[in-house]
Amino acid sequence: MRCPFCNSEDTKVIDSRAFSENNSIKRRRECNSCEKRFTTYERIEENPIYVVKKNKSREKFNKEKLLRGLERATNKRNISRDDLERFIADVEKVIQNTLKNEITTQEVGELVLKKLKELDEVAYVRFASVYKEFDDIKSFIDVVEDIKKDKEI
Repeated sequence: MRCPFCNSEDTKVIDSRAFSENNSIKRRRECNSCEKRFTTYERIEENPIYVVKKNKSREKFNKEKLLRGLERATNKRNISRDDLERFIADVEKVIQNTLKNEITTQEVGELVLKKLKELDEVAYVRFASVYKEFDDIKSFIDVVEDIKKDKEI
């Protein structure tokens, strides 16, 4: 790290603190040449993830779009916005860990449904009805029956 005062590259780290909110590290440094101190911030550079839609178009993964869908599914449920943001962060982490830079809407939807089933069954049914494009009452009944079956196991 180059000193901003004397441009020397001979610096040392005095203190490091992690900030989990934005995946960054704050480092307090000291220059071994001029002995002045300065602060640097480091953060992980993430590769953007693209979502391949049904019509084969691609768009950047949009947390806000997913949040809006989850807010509709969890409306009047006892789930806070912080819970939803953590949920989305978990989904994004799973996607990042696949090490792929593209994922289909189907893969995203299935991942969200799997995690949502664990979080809230009513929200799961609501989200599934939109994601799977239910067009009759039988579709709802099938999903509820699947949930009942999972609980019995």
